[in-house]
Amino acid sequence: MSKSKAPSSKKPQRIGILTAGGDSPGLNAAIRGFGKAAIGHYGMELIGFQDGIRGLAENRFLSLDSKALSGILTLGGTILGTSRDKVHKMMVDGEVRNMVPTIVDNCEKDGLDALVCIGGGGTAKNAQRLAAAGLPVIHLPKTIDNDIAHTDTSFGFSTALGIATEAIDRLHSTAHSHHRVIIVEIMGHRAGWLALGSGIAGGADIILLPEIPYSVDKVVESIEMRARHGANFSVIAIAEGARDVSAAAELAAAESLIKQADTPEGKAAAKKHRASVLASHRGNAYALAEKLEAATGLESRVTILGYVQRGGTPDAQDRLLGTLLGGAGADLVARGEFGFTVASQAQKAVPVPLEEVAGRVKMVPLDHPWIDAARHVGTGLGD
Repeated sequence: MSKSKAPSSKKPQRIGILTAGGDSPGLNAAIRGFGKAAIGHYGMELIGFQDGIRGLAENRFLSLDSKALSGILTLGGTILGTSRDKVHKMMVDGEVRNMVPTIVDNCEKDGLDALVCIGGGGTAKNAQRLAAAGLPVIHLPKTIDNDIAHTDTSFGFSTALGIATEAIDRLHSTAHSHHRVIIVEIMGHRAGWLALGSGIAGGADIILLPEIPYSVDKVVESIEMRARHGANFSVIAIAEGARDVSAAAELAAAESLIKQADTPEGKAAAKKHRASVLASHRGNAYALAEKLEAATGLESRVTILGYVQRGGTPDAQDRLLGTLLGGAGADLVARGEFGFTVASQAQKAVPVPLEEVAGRVKMVPLDHPWIDAARHVGTGLGD
């Protein structure tokens, strides 16, 4: 897919907007940022599709005027609702259907001149598929995982970082008082930005990331070293996707089978195997706690933050970023430039072609300054 540009003689007037994927702080700020710029600055008409891609496929929408956008800057979640549907694989009436043609028809029927999709990596893929089908689309990047390619920060990350950091702060007192190992599981299936950032900011003693397969023996060694120095407790921040060395190798082998498959049937079987491997390693925080308790003699407990991390009022940074990227998205639509993710780079909104974003994950580089900072203060990373 290549970027598209509307004829200069046609100024977009009627725009559709939706939020998709998991909810995240800053979604309403982005809706408001885009909407106020589109309506107030460019004189456009805005409609919001309800419940993400599903609402787009079912053509359920509401009008968004200045009044509807008023007062939503500080609200968590999304006023439009959301869903995790895929445009080409949507469950409808008990069967999986490709809804791209239906969505294209809906956009034409609704007289849309552009479609704005706000969401994470899955939404970027959906946006790319719709752009490939000929729709004028732009994508605004949100996710608390901060793993969207080519954007420094996605809105939602800053708020979640603060919440996870506060949780680690609070767990320190319990770990210290009861001489326990407390493992706090933090969101991040594929990338460890949130666990790493909050682990450093919260003073976690050990941080375990998807990017660095850990050795249980090394974790035990870190705990015992602390004990020798008089600290008979430890706080461990672990990302959901963190795995020990053997589990990481098993998953890598499953991923390799997918790449080697040369038929649709073979690829489907390989993906099913990968799903089985992933399922077999769920609850890794609890498994780790059992191993650590047996090895160290210290009570080991698990706290899973879960959806608390992405709920509630967005912080100042996410309100600012959502507003910045939303307004920049309206500028792109006004110029008739489509097929882009509006990324944040060096404090500026930068359009990046969707094909460079969709399907890619921004992992934590092993030479990232945050990794160096953790090691410099003696934080164990399990390696």
